[in-house]
This record gives sequence, structure tokens and C-alpha cells, in this order.
Amino acid sequence: MIRTPLRPLARILEARSKGENPDAIERENIRIRHEQMRDRARQRAEGRLLILGIFFLVGFMAVGVRMGTLATSDPAEPRAQAPGARITAQRADIVDRRGRILATNMDTHALYAQPPQMIEPERAARELVKIFPDLEAEDLIEDFTGKRKFLWIKKKISPEQKQAVHDIGEPGLLFGPREMRLYPNGRIASHILGGASFGREGVHSAEVIGVAGVEKAQDDDLRDPSRTGPLQLSIDLTVQAAAEQVLYGGMKLMNAKGASVVLMDVHTGEIVAMASLPDFDPNDRPVPLTTGDQGDSPLFNRAVQGVYELGSVFKIFTAAQAIELGLVNENTVINTSTPLKISGFTISEFQNKNYGDLSVADVIVKSSNRGTGRLALMIGGERQRAFLDSLGLLEPTPLEMVEAPTGTPLLPKRWSDLSTTTISYGHGLSSSPVHLAAAYATIVNGGTRVRPTLMKRDTPQNGPRVISERTSAAARKMLRDVVGSDHGTASFGEVAGYHVGGKTGTADKPKTRGGGYYEDKVIATFASVFPAHDPKYVLILTLDEPVETSGPKPRRTAGWTAVPVAGEMITRIAPLLGLRPEIEPGQQAGVVLTAN
Repeated sequence: MIRTPLRPLARILEARSKGENPDAIERENIRIRHEQMRDRARQRAEGRLLILGIFFLVGFMAVGVRMGTLATSDPAEPRAQAPGARITAQRADIVDRRGRILATNMDTHALYAQPPQMIEPERAARELVKIFPDLEAEDLIEDFTGKRKFLWIKKKISPEQKQAVHDIGEPGLLFGPREMRLYPNGRIASHILGGASFGREGVHSAEVIGVAGVEKAQDDDLRDPSRTGPLQLSIDLTVQAAAEQVLYGGMKLMNAKGASVVLMDVHTGEIVAMASLPDFDPNDRPVPLTTGDQGDSPLFNRAVQGVYELGSVFKIFTAAQAIELGLVNENTVINTSTPLKISGFTISEFQNKNYGDLSVADVIVKSSNRGTGRLALMIGGERQRAFLDSLGLLEPTPLEMVEAPTGTPLLPKRWSDLSTTTISYGHGLSSSPVHLAAAYATIVNGGTRVRPTLMKRDTPQNGPRVISERTSAAARKMLRDVVGSDHGTASFGEVAGYHVGGKTGTADKPKTRGGGYYEDKVIATFASVFPAHDPKYVLILTLDEPVETSGPKPRRTAGWTAVPVAGEMITRIAPLLGLRPEIEPGQQAGVVLTAN
């Protein structure tokens, strides 16, 4: 800023020449300068007052708008705000192959207390016990009257419970909004879904995390904020419900302690239904066992985690490999009458039967241990192990469940000739029902490797070839004869119009302590395929310690226990799968078909 001189020289000289007092010029300039300074100060003050007035006006308007909003809104409880990053509670739904809800979210509330804000803590404690009988009044009174400033009372409450707490009228009892996981179908598919629980928690929200099953294995994907749709599984809710109902009835009818079933598409590897009994409700997931056998827990998934010696269901693998290697064909005669001794052990037949000379097909139909053992010795241990490995029977199943890696097959420490022989008919190697389902699917679908999956697929897997089409067709024919012929071991599994094929397996159950096997406890398995001439599905049904008691003596073999239950299940689920019964054409009297 340019300041004007108080005593400008030109005016001083002019004033002196006229005889005037030069000091008057300085006083006049001082007066003018002070007036200018006063004007500028007044302008600044007026500007500041204007800005301050605008701020006050905006503030009063904001308060007025907020007061108006609160006056017109519904009353609600005040919510304490917790410091820290916001918790993302949103979790994607899980649906079945047809889009029906298996797991979803539901808005609810948690109940917490701030004792310093409480007016009548003892009365509040007594009233809470009336609403929540599992709480202890003495513990609540101690917490409410102590030094605690915050405590959770209930992580999830119903709307009715919330209203009851609200009616207590205690300002120190507050509600936090929650998004909880809901399984609307209860126990159905409980082992597949697993369950979810709360992770990080705040008063305004909580983190929902998977704890088992698909919920745990796909946790990151389900919690991904960028996900736009539900997670679609391969299971069919209707088929799953029907399979569980029949399995439960069969388990009770056969006096079994447990049961499992796996239904798999032989081309895509999709698991359409899978169940393990006993089961649980994922809405109220039980706590794991801390003592005893974990296999007795309802949380234990027998279909995936249960590795068992599955018995004679393995015989079809031996026959198929021998045919594939060109060592035999379906009609090659195998001697089963003479004793088979390996490393000092004698291989015997069931109930010491003597089948005489059998074709390879009849070895499977009659389930001959000696015949299968001789085929295995022709193959050799090294080639047998490689073949079983190509079927996926020697590795953990790649299923999309957190429990899948725990179902690792148990192999012999040394793959000797004795191991080769016993493994050929399902002893000495333990695997899960899911392993067996995938291996059977590979054998009957034309010979290409199938890996089980719980995710919906629209196309066949077209995995690496394991056996030829011709060998696969021969295996299907043998499996069909096991069920369809009069002398097969699974005649109770026949379902008119669906051409069921399969193989039974009855394996003595190993003792948990001291080694050896129980004489009166077995694992009974029926591995079935339908329709056998054009396979669509594989069904593996296993009963743990079954006993059929309708006859004069208790019967435990799969033909009397697992097979009829599987037959009933196929009768129920085949129409649900869209399969129509077909009548097998018989020989027409007097008509001879000839080729031109």
C-alpha cells in the first residue's frame, strides 16, 4: 500500500510562500489518514459479522431440519458407536442347483448392557432371567453392580424377546443390530453347509464367518463385497430331502448306529445329494465332542471324513483292470475251488463256500474272494496301486468342503502280495464313500476320470481316460448281473424300470484298540449305478453296524441291509431326477429277429 506523506515538500514550500503555517498541512493529512483507517476497520468488522451471521443461520437451519426429521420418524433405541473400522456383515446366499435357498441372512438384534447407565440393575437382572431362563440372576446382578462398563448378554434375540426387554424400561439395556445366518431347511444338507458363527463383533454389526462345510471352505468368496449373486451348489434340495428321509428310516429299520449316502452324476461329477447320519441343525450347531470317539459326534461327516475298509465293492476295480490289461475277458474261467495261500495266510470265501470254477463275470456276481485275489496276483501290486491311484482312491478328495482333506485314504505301509490280494476285495485299504462314488463313476461312464464337486456344472468333465469304452461296458454288464440275475448278491436292489447295477460290500469293522476285527460289527455298503446300460447316476449307501433281525438269526451282510434301503431310495429319487422307468424287452414267442 502506498502511503501519502504527511508533509509533502511541494505544499510546504507553497504554504511558506503564502505566509501560511506548514503544520496545518500535516494535521490535515493525519486527520484524513485516520478517517481512511477507520473506514477500512469498519468494513472488515461488517464483513466478519456477515460471515458469522451466515454460519449461525446455517447451523440453526441444520438443527431445525434434524429436529423436524426426528419429530416425524418412529422412535428407536439409541445405539452406542464403537470406534474402529466398520465391520462388513453382508454374506452371500447359498442356493441349490435350481436356485432354492439353502442358507441366507436374517436381520435380528443382540442385547448388551452398559451398567453405569442402569437405574435399577437388580430389578433388570431379575426381569431378564424371566425372559431368558438360561441366565443366572446372581451373575447378572454381580456384573451390573460391579465395575464393568459393558457386557454382552445375548448375541441373538427374537423380535418377541426384544420387545420384552424393551418393556423392562431400563436405559442401560441396549440393542445392537445383527445379521445372522439362517438355514430355512433345518437339518437338510447340514453336513454339506456346515454352519456359520460370529467373528469380530461391534455394537452396530457383527462379522458372520463360516465354521464348517461349504460355509467355511468358501468363506472368502461368500464374504466378498464384489460378489453379485448367490453361491450355487450342485445338490438338489428335493432329492436331498427324499434321500435323507429314506436313509433315516433305513438306519432305524436295520438298527445301524450311523449311515451315509452319496448320489453323484457320473459325467459331471456333481454331487446331487449327500447325507450323513446322525446329523444336526446348523441353526443350533452342537459343540464338538471333547472325549470319546469323534466318529460318534453328529458333526462327523461319514460320507467325507469316514474312511473305511469298504469290502467287496472294490472287486469291480480288479476285474476291470484285468480286462483292460488283456489278461482276461468276461468269460475267462478262474479257479476258486482250491485254497489260495499268501504269505502264510489262507484266503477264504464268505461262509467258506466253494464256488468251483467261475467266469470273471461270475466272480463279480457271486463275490468270490479267491477269484478276485487270483486276478489281483495276475495284475501285480505295482500296477494295481497305479490303477487305484488313477481312480482317485489313494489321495484326499478334492471336494469343496473344509473337512475333505481329513478324509485321507489309509494305505498299507508295504504293498506286498498279501496287500495286493486283500485290497482286491476291499480290505487293507480304507477310503471314504465319496472316493468310492467318484471311482465307480469313472468305471461306468465310459472310462474317463471324474472328480467329485459340490459346485453346479453344466458340462461333462471329460477327464483323462482310465479304461476303454469296451472295458467300461463289460463292467456295467457285470454290475447289472449282480442285481438283475437270480444268483447275484444284490437282488433286493432291483427297481422295476430303472435297470439298477451295483456291487455289495460287507467289511468287518476294525477294533479301535488292540487291533483285529469285531466278529459282530460290520460296515455294509452298496455301490449302485442306474440305469446300468446308460449310466446317469452312482449311488453309494453305507450302514455302520447294521443288524437285520426279521429272520431266526441276525443278518449283517450288505445284501440284507444296505441293498434294500438303496433300492427304496432309488425308487423314491429316480422320478425326482427326471428318469422315466423303461421296460426291458423280453423274448417274443414265435418271433426271430434277423439282420438283413
